[in-house]
Parts: sequence; structure tokens; C-alpha cells
Amino acid sequence: VQLQASGGGLVQAGGSLRLSCAASDFALSYYAIGWFRQAPGKEREGASCILGSKGDTFYEDSVRGRFTISRDNRRNAVYLQMNSLKPEDTAVYYCATCGVGDRIYNTGYWGKGTHVTVSS
Repeated sequence: VQLQASGGGLVQAGGSLRLSCAASDFALSYYAIGWFRQAPGKEREGASCILGSKGDTFYEDSVRGRFTISRDNRRNAVYLQMNSLKPEDTAVYYCATCGVGDRIYNTGYWGKGTHVTVSS
């Protein structure tokens, strides 16, 4: 299972970015796929998760209302639209298989990350 995140970059505070997650060897539609992030000096944390069945979406409080996760099964991709970005959103963002409990958690597969830097 190989996941690849892309779309990161440098953006000013208040700006937007859209991240993409692709897989070359399996259908993302069968899995719950989420976005995680790791800021410098901090632990990796979940941000959002979209379930594979009905496409229910979940967000951590830190991104709710600003980020939107979606999937396009025809393109075998999952996206994270990030609006109203803040400097504290600066992190390496990873797409990964996910689950939802008290928090969004990883369920085993990680992709390579993409860097997001938000300047103040």
C-alpha cells in the first residue's frame, strides 16, 4: 500500500491550499483515509478523516470549519481543502488510513508527507 500526498507549499496567513492524496496500488474508496500533520517539535496528530462507505467526514477541533476533506473515487484521490490558514497550521501533512474514536487515529498505512508553511 503506497500513499502519496502532494500540494503543499508556502502560503500567507489567511490563504488556501488543496492537498491531494493518491494511491497507485489500491482503491482508496475501500478505506477510510485521513490527513495527519506533524509540526516541528510536536507529535503527529490527526486532522481529518473520511470514511470509505458513506463518506462521512470527521475533523479535529483545530481544523473544523476551515478544512474540508473529500474524495473522488473516479480519480482514486482524497483531497484536503485548507482555507483560512494560520501559522500554526505549518506542518508536514500526511495522508494515511484512519479511524475515528475520541480522536482521529492511524490504522496502519502511512504515505509520504508534503510540507505546508504558513507565513504570518
